[in-house]
Amino acid sequence: MRFGLTILPEITWREAAPRWRAAEELGFDHAWTYDHLVWGGLPESPWYGTTPTLTAAAMVTSRIRLGTFVVSPNYRHPVAFHRDVQSLDDISGGRFLLGVGTGGDLDSGILGGAVLTTKERVERFHEFTRLLLRLRDEDHVTSAGTWFSAADARTLPRVTDVPILIAANGPRSLRFAARYGDGWITTGAKVDTLDAWYAGLAESARLLDEALVAADRDPTTYPRYLNLDSSPRFSLESADLFTEMVGRADGLGFTDVITHWPRADGPYAGSETVLETIGTQTIPSLRA
Repeated sequence: MRFGLTILPEITWREAAPRWRAAEELGFDHAWTYDHLVWGGLPESPWYGTTPTLTAAAMVTSRIRLGTFVVSPNYRHPVAFHRDVQSLDDISGGRFLLGVGTGGDLDSGILGGAVLTTKERVERFHEFTRLLLRLRDEDHVTSAGTWFSAADARTLPRVTDVPILIAANGPRSLRFAARYGDGWITTGAKVDTLDAWYAGLAESARLLDEALVAADRDPTTYPRYLNLDSSPRFSLESADLFTEMVGRADGLGFTDVITHWPRADGPYAGSETVLETIGTQTIPSLRA
């Protein structure tokens, strides 16, 4: 099991830099930040850009992997964003993890334009991801899509080692992740109890396994990232709860779990003391 920590881009870099350093010092394997213009969980909060934040994080760390949680097509074009991917991969020394997803409801309307149906947003995301994969793996990319196009896009230098991790919950998206992704990110369903949440995750994992087999891929080697804090409980309420949740995730075949830096109030309200305990005591014991 590998462990991740999300640091929301809601505070100044002077305040945030020690958190990114601490994530590495506490032994986390990867650290993440959200990619939104406005996040629905904190719509009135200050907010900073994702790629500058991760660039700065790469400069104050040396080991921990750094990721987007997650990039969406709501306000990004694959060709332009690919240059950010190249830069983040280069500056971090190959530590960048590219998480991608359909995107949040608030961001979907901020730039104006037609209001898309859920089906259209999913189709746009699939097209976005397929073009990102081509830009990663090819040069001189030309594509004429419904949502995004490219005309002889140059892509040097190549970044073929950047994993594209696809956020998926429903059956259609799980099949897409199995076919195109280098890993799966999930939040699970919105339910009232942990038992119901893990039951839903078990069903999603089963569907993913079936889709991987159908895509002629090995389910046993496919990375699976779980956002623990999309459950009905904040995983850092206590070290005991974190241990329980990690154990249940491990039992479902997840390779990676992700929690959040505790905030003074919701969402993710908790104590930094618990985070320190997780890093210095709980995670080492779970690795043993």
